[in-house]
Amino acid sequence: MKQIAILGSTGSIGTQALEVIEEHSDLYEVYCLTANNKVELLAQQAHKFKPAAVVIANEARYEELKQLMSDMPDVKVYAGARALDEIVEAGPIDMVLTAMVGFAGLSPTIHAIKAHKTICLANKETLVVAGELICKLALENRSSILPVDSEHSAIFQSLVGEDNNPIDKILLTASGGPFRLKSMEEIAHVTKADALRHPTWDMGAKITIDSASMMNKGFEVIEAKWLFGVEATQIQVLVHPQSIVHSAVQFQDGSVKAQLGVPDMRLPIQYAFSFPQRLPLSGQRLDLFKQPLEFFEPDLNKFRCLAMAYEAIRQGGNMPCIVNAANEIVNRAFLEDRCGFLQMGDIIAQTMQRATFAKAPTYEDYLNSDAEARRIATELL
Repeated sequence: MKQIAILGSTGSIGTQALEVIEEHSDLYEVYCLTANNKVELLAQQAHKFKPAAVVIANEARYEELKQLMSDMPDVKVYAGARALDEIVEAGPIDMVLTAMVGFAGLSPTIHAIKAHKTICLANKETLVVAGELICKLALENRSSILPVDSEHSAIFQSLVGEDNNPIDKILLTASGGPFRLKSMEEIAHVTKADALRHPTWDMGAKITIDSASMMNKGFEVIEAKWLFGVEATQIQVLVHPQSIVHSAVQFQDGSVKAQLGVPDMRLPIQYAFSFPQRLPLSGQRLDLFKQPLEFFEPDLNKFRCLAMAYEAIRQGGNMPCIVNAANEIVNRAFLEDRCGFLQMGDIIAQTMQRATFAKAPTYEDYLNSDAEARRIATELL
């Protein structure tokens, strides 16, 4: 039985991971569940899956969680960022699913890598912020990183069996979000309710807004660069509204391999858990007779966040970290009606210009860059 720690068990990825574990309860067992604020759901999950420990990141909710878990004395209850870092180092854990959202996922991922755990990576910000550092640590500690994002899982699946055959190009697909066909004038007046209506995927609020602005796709470009050892110029974004082709790889002979399927995050989650095996998975099956497959070039003028992500890669150093921090601030502001949709891009661009640039950042530099960029973006708001 593989022992799995789920960082962010109450979010979209975390809850679907628990569905996979429940469907294959003969293979997987939950060792630890963590959440940021959702104590009630965390307690419900703990009562169902009976982990060894639960962690609530927000220390202010610790007593509340303790009370909810008082009838389960065998389950250890912890709180705070340090507890997250320590729990992933526990000896029995085989795999750590990093499904936390944002910069907060970086530190526990580093601790899990140093503890030689297999990382099932759903927290894209980890590689966006500190890709070079994470890849170096994974190599030093012989810790495998298995992608959980549907796009990166598709690329990974397309590369299985290819040994060291060089990648000519990665074809990274994007749904285009809810505003693909809208004009700039229309986009200027969209609301958070408009942005939260994603046409094909059911995700958390933060990622849904990032998808609408295409910043999410920009982050995935950065993530793909580090995961698959390619240059950003080898990664082409294709707008594919049907979300059936999850991504593809073109090789030097011109051949293209792709992974297709219905939009269901349980599939890449399960593949990361079971790799290299494929296990049965309940659910809908793809019917290619029912719809066409369309592909379009993204409009970088309309979706400037994607262009800024490419620029961040070009500059390198701590610039992706700066972009991520500014984006987390404006994303939250948009969800709280304190910022317009197009204004998010304006503030990120200004933060990129004002923040201190470091060409060869250390871990401490990343922490400082994150704090500085958040401060600048908040002031600009």
